[in-house]
Amino acid sequence: MALPALDPGRRVFTVSELTLAVKGEIETGFAGLWVEGEVSNLRVHASGHVYFTLKDETAQLRAVLFRSRARRVRFEPADGLHVLAFGSLEVYAARGEYQLVCEILEPKGLGALQLALEQLKARLAADGLFDPARKRALPPFPRRIGLVTSPSGAAVRDFLRVVTRRFAGVHVTIYPVRVQGETAAPEIVQALRELNRLGGFDVLVLARGGGSLEDLWAFNEEAVARAIASSKIPVISAVGHETDVTVADFVADLRAPTPSAAAELVVREKAQLVVHLQGLADRLDRASRLGVRRLRERLEDLGRRPVLTEPARPLRDWARRLDDLGTRLERAMRRRHAEAWRRVDQAGRALRPERLRAGLGHQARLLAQLRSRLEQVARGELTRRRHAVEALAGRLDSLSPLACLARGYSICVLPSGEVVTRVGQVRIGGAVRVRLADGSLGCRVEVVDAPNGTRAVGDAGRGA
Repeated sequence: MALPALDPGRRVFTVSELTLAVKGEIETGFAGLWVEGEVSNLRVHASGHVYFTLKDETAQLRAVLFRSRARRVRFEPADGLHVLAFGSLEVYAARGEYQLVCEILEPKGLGALQLALEQLKARLAADGLFDPARKRALPPFPRRIGLVTSPSGAAVRDFLRVVTRRFAGVHVTIYPVRVQGETAAPEIVQALRELNRLGGFDVLVLARGGGSLEDLWAFNEEAVARAIASSKIPVISAVGHETDVTVADFVADLRAPTPSAAAELVVREKAQLVVHLQGLADRLDRASRLGVRRLRERLEDLGRRPVLTEPARPLRDWARRLDDLGTRLERAMRRRHAEAWRRVDQAGRALRPERLRAGLGHQARLLAQLRSRLEQVARGELTRRRHAVEALAGRLDSLSPLACLARGYSICVLPSGEVVTRVGQVRIGGAVRVRLADGSLGCRVEVVDAPNGTRAVGDAGRGA
């Protein structure tokens, strides 16, 4: 094959010149276009730039999403995700490669915001932020409420109107923030942190009215969700209308469908509370009256018992029993002594005179021994029984009210027979009877010391 002849007037390009020429043609002809493909080989550089490849069944295209644009992408690009990319083709001269510089990146089929929301919910659920076990109960009677909302929105007016109607004494502190826009999420995070730092609040409420997914997106930010989870104070999420659901609703300790509903959940109605407290007070009064009546009946029943009305009566019974036992013991000793003599007499008559004379001395000594043993047994039994009776009498005496009186105590009784237990039962100049261990005194009240320390003094004379 013959080589072409060298033309002295030919145009020879350097590599750089040719690359720049191609670069100009490509970047001019392929600016501002949409490209559809599947993401693969995705890599996030330390600089924040995102490099990846778009591919289909037969070809692939290098692409880059610079950091300034990547921050605006709501979802997280990942390998295998089918996307639509808007940008321009540019040539990287140092490598002689062309790539798509993306300005916009959207998931195909599912909206970017919706995909970002699903991805965030999956991450937070994996971290346990949606776990019902970490949710805290609201205080039953909050005194201070922190309200994080826009001061010019309808949510703050609705919340304050319901709180004032249900319980006007509750203190509400409003922390003003933007509730939509790029600065809304940082302001909400700052509000939650600041209210926790100040302390003294019983519950915090995030509130705003309804809107589109874009309008409510501040409450779907990960920073807001983690700020709610790290709050030491219980948080109520009252964002949007009843059909609107945000990530803040899942993380908060309680979700309210509207700001007005949040006010009804956090503040109990004062009228219902007053009725409930009055019912409890009535039950307590009835229970107290019933308890006092039962105690009074028991006291009266104890006062009618013989051990208190006639404390010496049991001692008299034991004395009579002791006398009876002594009499029975004496009779028994006499019977045994007579029986012994009878047996001795029978034995004497049965003996022959010669044997009787021989054994008379022995029988006399035996009789004397029996008599001595009988007397010892009788005296021992009598002493034992006397000691037992004395022990029983001592125990009974220790339980007797008279024993308390003997130690210096006394019982004060009104003329009606009622025992005085409170200063309110007597009056200056009133007569009372004071019972002591060995008798009683008739007295008249001259001084009454009241529980509050005041003293009332009368001119009544002393009784005897």
